Amino acid sequence: MATESKPPFPPFTAETAQIKVKAAQDAWNTKNAEAVQMAYTPDSIWRNRDTFLQGRPEIVEFLKKKWSREKGYRLRKELFAFTDNKIAVQFWYEWYDESGQWWRTYGLEDWTFADNGLMRKRQMSGNDVKIEEEERWFKEGVDVNEVTITEKHW
Repeated sequence: MATESKPPFPPFTAETAQIKVKAAQDAWNTKNAEAVQMAYTPDSIWRNRDTFLQGRPEIVEFLKKKWSREKGYRLRKELFAFTDNKIAVQFWYEWYDESGQWWRTYGLEDWTFADNGLMRKRQMSGNDVKIEEEERWFKEGVDVNEVTITEKHW
């Protein structure tokens, strides 16, 4: 079996950290849990809010449940800080629940990478804010990277 890897590899530079962040954003926006899991080590450790996970099977199960609840999910991630093998990310995503209520989730993630470029640890903290349809940023057809997000929301 070939050794798994996902460039760019640590130690990160501003450029390679940015590449990692946008690759994660793009992957999560597919809502394909089977594909997303491949960015993580087989034994990756996660804390997502109050949920603790370990390993790809748990990651896939978690993501499938998440995206079945969070309809219309669209995400933006931005590089917050980085060191040799760590990246911190600020993110925003919008989604609606089964009643049709729109939400915007604001949060931070802390990522730690293995030498092969796969993420071995992910911690996420987030807050959900109710929004109205007219307050949405990431409507269909809008490039999430082109939306201006003011300092009020950073």
